[in-house]
Amino acid sequence: MKKAMKVSSAMLALTLGLTACSSGQDASNGTKDKKDSQKTDNKSSEVVKIVYARGQDATKATEKIIEAFEKEHPNIKVEFREMPADTGKQHDAYVTMLNAQSSEIDVMDLDVVWPAEFAQAGYTLPLDRFIEQDGVDLSKYNQGALAAGNFNGKQWAMPKFIDAGMLFYRTDLVPKDKVPRTWDELLKAAKELKGKGGTKYGYLMQAKQYEGLVCNAVEFIASYGGQIVDKNNNVVINSPQAIKGLKKMVEIVKSDVVPSNITTFTEPESHTAFIEGQSPFIRNWPYQYALANDKEQSKIVGKVGVAPLPAGDKGSAATLGGWMTAINKYSKHPKEAWEFVKFMTGPEGQKLSAIYGGLAPTLPELFKDQDILKANPFFAEEGFVNALNAAVPRPVVPNYPEVSEIIQINVSKALAGELTVEQAVANMEKEIKAALNK
Repeated sequence: MKKAMKVSSAMLALTLGLTACSSGQDASNGTKDKKDSQKTDNKSSEVVKIVYARGQDATKATEKIIEAFEKEHPNIKVEFREMPADTGKQHDAYVTMLNAQSSEIDVMDLDVVWPAEFAQAGYTLPLDRFIEQDGVDLSKYNQGALAAGNFNGKQWAMPKFIDAGMLFYRTDLVPKDKVPRTWDELLKAAKELKGKGGTKYGYLMQAKQYEGLVCNAVEFIASYGGQIVDKNNNVVINSPQAIKGLKKMVEIVKSDVVPSNITTFTEPESHTAFIEGQSPFIRNWPYQYALANDKEQSKIVGKVGVAPLPAGDKGSAATLGGWMTAINKYSKHPKEAWEFVKFMTGPEGQKLSAIYGGLAPTLPELFKDQDILKANPFFAEEGFVNALNAAVPRPVVPNYPEVSEIIQINVSKALAGELTVEQAVANMEKEIKAALNK
């Protein structure tokens, strides 16, 4: 699902055109010119289908992007292939497919922690020649987001949107000056508000054993001053700060303010409960705002506010997230795939993502766009900006999926009471060190 961060970035939406043969020939070649022209016309009229894969999209963003792209590129049709919402399962599905050198998908969205792995494995196509030939100005993008798609000096993926964990709350139940500022305040408010205004719970989060659990855990750990792996690649998870943060996470998960089956919740389960009016608070990504204000799905339209996640001893912390878009190395239509990548991660595509999906652009200039701000007024709010500024990365390691799995397993056992937090942290220290020293 899931995923310090800075708000955003962009790329120019330049459109590749199919060019005809040059006309610099004499009259004696007129017949040949006519035949060449007919060949070009026939070729340009051929319709190419590409397949775009990404996780579940509960908003209208993907539909709108494909619709707008096909309107501009009538000779390219895009088929949407929905992948699992669970990012771990999505990752594994891609790996299985690409290990078999399958060309069944052409374009795919990648979690911000995957590009280096996919590039090293030879799954994705380097984009540099496309970027250069179309004059795409990479300086217009959020450089942190752009860097996530760069490996060994090459650009393997383009940044689609930027994410950070945030606290969303019901404005009809929680006055702005009463929004919890600490985890303890959140617990107290959640207990007091549970059952009011038609709610069933007090707080929603993602606690299933998957990537979203790592994102939530990183936020608790960092808010108390802890880290998992430091910038020098030292494993530092076994610290008083990390232990205190995870203990607070366990306390909340075991409390009666969350659903009794919270350890089965990923983003869809949590955001669905929130837009159905079942909780005054939720930890989620920026897309939650657009979903909560979708009149076709939400029961709490116009009643949603956003703030930084509650603070621990160190302050508020939000997991840096976001998604990139890449091209399958084995695609049979790389040029058409690039056209779609360029459109989707360019100004027009990112604007549609922001308006219909509530996704924060990776092009800073788009945060000034009035249409985007009208659809996402919280993009201009102090709470949103502060939440983005509180972003911290997940462990930056070459074998991230393996490290993520270690964290998931041990944190899950701590949440289930199978391990104490101290035991879980000791296990993580030993296992992550072993994984990094392979």
